[in-house]
Amino acid sequence: MSTSLRNLLNRTLDHAVAYRDAEPAAPVASTATHEDLFARLNVPLTNSGIDATTVIDDLVHAVDGGLHRTSGGRFYGWVIGSTLPSALAADWLTSTWDQNSGAFAVAPAAQVVEEVAGAWLKDVLHLPSEASFALVTGCQMAHVTCLAAARHQVLRDYGHNVERDGLFSAPPIRILTSDQLHATVNRAARLLGLGESSIVALPCDDAGKLPEASLRAALEAHPNAPTIVLLQAGDVNTGAFDDFATLIPLAHKFNAWVHIDGAFGLWAAACPRLAHFTRGVELADSWATDGHKWLNVPYDCGYAFVRNTGAHRAAFAQHASYVEQGSDARNSLDWNPEFSRRARGFATYAALRELGRGGISDLVDRCCRHAHTLATRIGALPGSELLSAPQINQGLVRFLDPSPEAGHDAFTDRVTAAILADGEALFSNTTWRGQRAMRISVSSWQTSDEDVARVVASVSRVLAAMRG
Repeated sequence: MSTSLRNLLNRTLDHAVAYRDAEPAAPVASTATHEDLFARLNVPLTNSGIDATTVIDDLVHAVDGGLHRTSGGRFYGWVIGSTLPSALAADWLTSTWDQNSGAFAVAPAAQVVEEVAGAWLKDVLHLPSEASFALVTGCQMAHVTCLAAARHQVLRDYGHNVERDGLFSAPPIRILTSDQLHATVNRAARLLGLGESSIVALPCDDAGKLPEASLRAALEAHPNAPTIVLLQAGDVNTGAFDDFATLIPLAHKFNAWVHIDGAFGLWAAACPRLAHFTRGVELADSWATDGHKWLNVPYDCGYAFVRNTGAHRAAFAQHASYVEQGSDARNSLDWNPEFSRRARGFATYAALRELGRGGISDLVDRCCRHAHTLATRIGALPGSELLSAPQINQGLVRFLDPSPEAGHDAFTDRVTAAILADGEALFSNTTWRGQRAMRISVSSWQTSDEDVARVVASVSRVLAAMRG
């Protein structure tokens, strides 16, 4: 290694360590405005270039205050994990090794580590060992991957080859799901040419679950239509789970493909205390989840699993003469939307080895315990109301405006903004059943009892000040 490169990497390490060391005292939410960041970053592009160390030093200075500290233990705004030490280190090596992990011939070690990690994931999540899998950018593309396999199969059952003939002459596919579906499902339907009008959103019950009677009626209304049933493992607002053991066999009676949106909730299967929420989920045809949520690997990382390996491969496999196909080797381009792709399997492999089955279970259980404590203690503060106690790691509270003529929705938004400005934590707001609420989402391995106590004290202080 040249001296200049070694110095650059050492300098970068210093910046990284300084950033992580500052977390206990630094504001969790970003403090810089768009104008601040744009002014610092929008520098003239030179003709001759700039020394690499200067570029990195300038970049670190320019983004100061513009980063949410998702790597710490007091970030609860969205379902975003921190980064485990081994996963961070493996991700640095991923960039150093710079493997294009599309095929074994191009990146042998990257392919094999992905093959091993995929088997480990199926074991941890209690999914069928025979299922195929893909490591993708996130649950958005995991949905696209799984639903592409579903599209292939449900149309093949009607004699239509969608990969060859497209959708123009195909019978329309409908997607039956609950009205609490995540927006990534809508985007997946768009990307696959199914369109948002293919989605039939059925009303949930009071527990946030899709009722058996509603699904049965929808299936019976068009019993011969190509159908995909999409069920939830962990609603984004309340963490609700559909009744898989009941709904999946029902859907299969109508020859429907069942896909599971388990972006974070599927990880409950890895925790014995919480695994009852996922009872029957293994009966589905495909599953989507994230690694950059509860496994705490760096962005971007999601996982797609498909029981019908033939449908999965048929949806994506495309060979070129300049890419060798090893007879025994797994080639990810046969299972993924991308040809060229980052070797994200290294970070997943490292995280799984660092934690082991017991460590994953403990991480999931610990996050759920912290979420419950945060939601119930904040919800018990004067002027606060607990709307939804966490089943797993998602809770909802709102704040009550002391002025009778004022609205609680606007006050909830103002209190949440004040909490962010206080710097001790970051929460995000949502609208749930017509009410604005502050959502509490705990996914970081870093969150501790001390973090929780510190945040509750901050919310109490802010709320008392705003209520006078």
